[in-house]
Amino acid sequence: MAAIAVLIGGAWHTPAYADSGASARNQAVAPAPDDSGATDATPQYYALRILQTLADDHTNNWVRYWQARADCDAAAAYARRSDSPPIDRVLLTLTAAICARIDARLGVNPDVHMPRGEERTVGLVASEPGAAMGYTLFMRRWENDVFLLDPLGRVAHAWHLDVSTDHAKLLDNGNLLAHLEDSATEFDPRGNVVWRYESTRAHHDFLKMPNGNVMLLVQGRKTREEAVAAGANPEFVHESGLLYDYLLEARPAGASGGNVVWEWSPWDHLVQDFDPSKPNYGAIAGHPELIDINFLLESISNRNPSNWLHANAIDYNPELDQIMLSPRHFSELWIIDHSADTEEARGHSGGNSGMGGDLLYRWGNPRVYGHGDVGDQRMFWQHQTHWIPPGLPGAGNILLFNNGWEFPGHKRFYSSIDELVPPALDYGYRRTEGSAYPPNGLEWTYVAETPTDFYAAYASGVQRLPNGNTLVVHGPAGTIFQVTPDGETVWKYVVPLLRRARMRQWYQASADGDPEIFHTNDMYRAYWYPPDHPGLQALDLTPGAYLATLPDIYDLARDAVIAGNLGDRLAVSDFDIYLDEGNRNLIYSKQPCAAADTQARFFLHIIPADARDLPADRQEHGFDNLDFNFDGREVIASDGHCVALRDLPGYAIDRIRTGQFTGEGQLWRADIELSE
Repeated sequence: MAAIAVLIGGAWHTPAYADSGASARNQAVAPAPDDSGATDATPQYYALRILQTLADDHTNNWVRYWQARADCDAAAAYARRSDSPPIDRVLLTLTAAICARIDARLGVNPDVHMPRGEERTVGLVASEPGAAMGYTLFMRRWENDVFLLDPLGRVAHAWHLDVSTDHAKLLDNGNLLAHLEDSATEFDPRGNVVWRYESTRAHHDFLKMPNGNVMLLVQGRKTREEAVAAGANPEFVHESGLLYDYLLEARPAGASGGNVVWEWSPWDHLVQDFDPSKPNYGAIAGHPELIDINFLLESISNRNPSNWLHANAIDYNPELDQIMLSPRHFSELWIIDHSADTEEARGHSGGNSGMGGDLLYRWGNPRVYGHGDVGDQRMFWQHQTHWIPPGLPGAGNILLFNNGWEFPGHKRFYSSIDELVPPALDYGYRRTEGSAYPPNGLEWTYVAETPTDFYAAYASGVQRLPNGNTLVVHGPAGTIFQVTPDGETVWKYVVPLLRRARMRQWYQASADGDPEIFHTNDMYRAYWYPPDHPGLQALDLTPGAYLATLPDIYDLARDAVIAGNLGDRLAVSDFDIYLDEGNRNLIYSKQPCAAADTQARFFLHIIPADARDLPADRQEHGFDNLDFNFDGREVIASDGHCVALRDLPGYAIDRIRTGQFTGEGQLWRADIELSE
């Protein structure tokens, strides 16, 4: 180490973390200058960083290990260059000697690998040179557990939440901010609630703003009368009205709640060419800054409720003070001005742009605003539209997961990862009068060699990594992978979880993109974090088990049924039913187990001891309707047993009515008294 210190010039300080590698356009990523004089990704730079990492006694050893591993890999790649001068080769040789003993110096053992090979179909199935070394956060849709994986696919940290979630993000303080069905909630590393903001229609995405506020996507509803009054064609407005999405920014206050400090609604920025007697009347093509209220209405008129926009992503650009939204059903992205205050955001002037809350930019489907047809469409029910953050390859460009599915009737049937350069001009965006917003082409894209081999019709996400790789989340197949700028997959993880169960290595997760089919291990998004992310410093990242090796609830339930220690059988029916009071579950068991039994469809009606415990919309019925269709996803055939579970609500229960729909449409029913 002393020899390396002499070669790089002695003293150092800690620079900001910047992984090495090539951008999507094969340009070098230049790290920030430091006191050593190493201003580019040189051997001196990597050697310096490795020494800094080894000397940092205040950081978690596992964070230090993976950070040093990333720099060692980058130094090794540099060593393979034929044009390196002799002094560099000496330094690289010394660096390699240090790298060979990093695990011993830091007291870690990273070599406990599960065997890899073609038989591996779940868990970590690929980890190749060139993969970005970092931690990956994921969760299955609407489950209570959130997992943080190390680069080898081991659980480095996990949160067990008091409620289910489909989407969570790691904060800089090590806490977790999660989207729940009725709130945005912050949890500490042990899963305790720190802060909760309740909103009855929190929808899909949220942001922790730089000032500490939380930006939420919220779903609202307009009545049929309100929609018609705004210029909607009454023939195509469902009697239940229209669902739409708006933005709400809350400043946290105490442990629960907050003050709304900013709002934006698309309902303040409409245009329509249907009824001259109504507000918002005008030429659609003449107002690309406004939103056609009649777009899609005919196609969704028979849906109850009619989900008009279905926005699924928001992003914030602090340099421009702008927000990006992803209205999925419009198959385009929008950018609006956050610098306009709430009053200005309701109008058409004010803010840095001078346009108030009007759309500054939109891209993906110019037919929405009258400047194209089906052939001009570029986005298809996209997810996670966002700006690539500063310091990453392609910074300032827009990156998105282009799903490839859309109603009405225009489907591409394959997915792509698309990067585009927005035509930014100061606080606005260039557009030639009478034409669609540019660009016409993409800066970078990823598709499978056979495009239809990569198809995720719903959910999914994408993220640019520091070394130029791109993290891709295939939601329906529960698969997370990294691709290089050349499209090579260098890291891949298949989520090995069903609902409360694990998937065996032989299991093949379906990649079918059919939006009507929800698959066994599907997920919404996942996020990658570099080893020096501040949020990781607050966590104990000692690697734990591989998820695919853990016993699951079905194994435990099956063993308990076989051992006969689940207590009295609660009902005599096609399935034996047991109550697991400690975990608030009903357990369904059958032996022998036929193939048809793995397609069991159960219903479950919960009658509470006090009807006031029911959700408001169920109180008039007097019971919770918890029907659930397994359809082969959650009924597990194992050792001759069918085993299924269903969670019970936490309130006092008087009676449960449960049963099964059989293949012939017949119905058996069991009433279970719990109040005695």
